[in-house]
Amino acid sequence: MADQTPDRTYYQVGRRPHELTLKPAGAAPWARWRVPFSKRHWLAWRGRINPRSLVRERSLDDKRPLWWTLGLGALVVVTPFLSDQGITVASIFCIYAAINVIWTLIIGTAGIFSLATMAVVGLCGYAAAAANVYLGVPWPLLIPIGALVGLVIGAILALPSTRLDGLYYALLTLGVAEICRVFVSQIKALAPSNGSINQVASFIPADWLLKRPGLLLGFAGAFVLLLCALLVFRLVNSERLGILLQSAREDEAFSEAVGIDYRRARLWVFIISSAALGAIGAFYAMFYRSISLTVFSLDQLLVMFAMIVIGGLGRSEGAVVGTAIVVLIDKGLIDLGPLRIILIAAVMVLVATTAHNGLVGVRGQFRNFRNRKKSERRAVRTKKGGEVMPEEATEIADKQQVYYRLFDKRIRDQLKTMITPELIAEHKAKPLGQHSDALDRVLNYFRRAELADKYAIMRVGPYRSCSYKVMAFSGRAGHPPRVVDDKLYATLDEVYHAVFLLRVNDLLES
Repeated sequence: MADQTPDRTYYQVGRRPHELTLKPAGAAPWARWRVPFSKRHWLAWRGRINPRSLVRERSLDDKRPLWWTLGLGALVVVTPFLSDQGITVASIFCIYAAINVIWTLIIGTAGIFSLATMAVVGLCGYAAAAANVYLGVPWPLLIPIGALVGLVIGAILALPSTRLDGLYYALLTLGVAEICRVFVSQIKALAPSNGSINQVASFIPADWLLKRPGLLLGFAGAFVLLLCALLVFRLVNSERLGILLQSAREDEAFSEAVGIDYRRARLWVFIISSAALGAIGAFYAMFYRSISLTVFSLDQLLVMFAMIVIGGLGRSEGAVVGTAIVVLIDKGLIDLGPLRIILIAAVMVLVATTAHNGLVGVRGQFRNFRNRKKSERRAVRTKKGGEVMPEEATEIADKQQVYYRLFDKRIRDQLKTMITPELIAEHKAKPLGQHSDALDRVLNYFRRAELADKYAIMRVGPYRSCSYKVMAFSGRAGHPPRVVDDKLYATLDEVYHAVFLLRVNDLLES
């Protein structure tokens, strides 16, 4: 007997994404480490029961901490094997990355477009260097001094942010940075040699200066500085202040109506970030054992801004990735000379024109593009009223809908064979009379159709001399029905048969 199975086209449904899963032993409770000074966990584990093996499992909901650990761990492992120049580049990367992570708090979390970041770092660095050189303060106290000066400067700069916003505040902070540079250069007692302070005490011993042990110790200090900056970002952005400002970014009017004082939260984030920048400024002076007016330069600010644009705004990983790319080009390709600045500008323009939110937003952008293409391919294969596509079936939680639509398709295929000219003529002769079994089957299927796009009859004109039109329900509350066409029917039998023909046409097209 010949195989009567019709030809079918099968499409790949896909595969489950790979997940890192652990299997705890027995019924022991799960111990999870928390971030210091917060209630959040380092890793977002999700507990579940495997539906196949019925064994307890836990998997990572958020894999970003895992990638952070792998990336920073690779930096620590690889750096000791680099050349002296490579170790210096790694240290500079950590310092600039720490600055950009805190700057991301101001621009992204607080929503304050401030360009006074390097001004705060420079002023606090000068204050810490002056306290050490002129007052004899030991180097372990320089970081607290820098943080305290940054706190005061942040409180002063935060006051105009309540009245100015956007471009106006950016211009104000840019002017403040230039004023700070001129102010420091005019104070000869503070910086007698070309506006710089030298011979600053450091955590690196003088005997190790420019030697490999000193370079490795400097990298260790810069790496710890980057970890502290990431911790500050996590505590501010993921805790109460960050959550309040997240709601304000979505709708400021609604946040203010429900009692959220987002302006006060912005001020606190700005002040905390300024204190952290002050600590980084003090470390900057200790790391280089000096500080000069170049920290206030517009060139330095624009390079830092390029790091933020390339990496992505509002996310710590964007600040770190952008810093790594720019530092690698600027410090690692010194032999190119001025061409490396042009290369940085080219990379920034390319990222700005192709990515929605820097390099860290490329993954989400690619996912949206892939889902859009999948939807387009699915729409090509989908027919009106057709069964569920394989990709769509995996997204439907209630599998009863899948089987109902398959069953409905089989009914429609059978009813299509019953549509004949004789059946249509029978309905035209008696729209409301007794019908044959085939016509009853077709009419019963039409009656139990869903409300969306279901046809109805509307009476037009007075009762005794009225006419009729065909309408279609929208199926959504608050949306009126639509007129199918402008044709008027004199009797109910005519309009009943017109509705029947429209339903038959929809059935044959499905």
